[in-house]
Amino acid sequence: MALTHFDAKGDAQMVDVSDKAETTRIAVARGAVEMQPETLALIAEGRAKKGDVLAVARLAGIMAAKRTADLIPLCHPLPISSVTLELTCVPETSRVEIEARVKTTGRTGVEMEALTALSVAQLTVYDMVKAVDRGMKLVDARVVLKEGGKSGRWEAE
Repeated sequence: MALTHFDAKGDAQMVDVSDKAETTRIAVARGAVEMQPETLALIAEGRAKKGDVLAVARLAGIMAAKRTADLIPLCHPLPISSVTLELTCVPETSRVEIEARVKTTGRTGVEMEALTALSVAQLTVYDMVKAVDRGMKLVDARVVLKEGGKSGRWEAE
């Protein structure tokens, strides 16, 4: 399989998408932040000194999705239609689970925007409570759904 971000000489290139059809495209990425139970309780109860961890992480993820092309060198700047992030405290696993969903109408997909939103939300959770739990882990970042374009719908197992 040829990699589209390299030309025949092996040099990096931005993929030419001008011949692709404009379609509605959606991508969903999921991941989590694992932490000590006490840290999760601090977040869930709104007692973090820096403020509402989940609200700030949600906003950070939305802002990050809009800046993806500034961060990932070969990404196309896209007119994003919507970005949503769901952050859920799960006491049974001592995790904040995060889902980022990005939508556009365009010629290329939004997987990188969904992953960027997820990653920055994870980093923001870490940043807001690192003073009490430096051992947190950012885990399980992955695309779980891609829809639109020539390849149609793909879902992770």
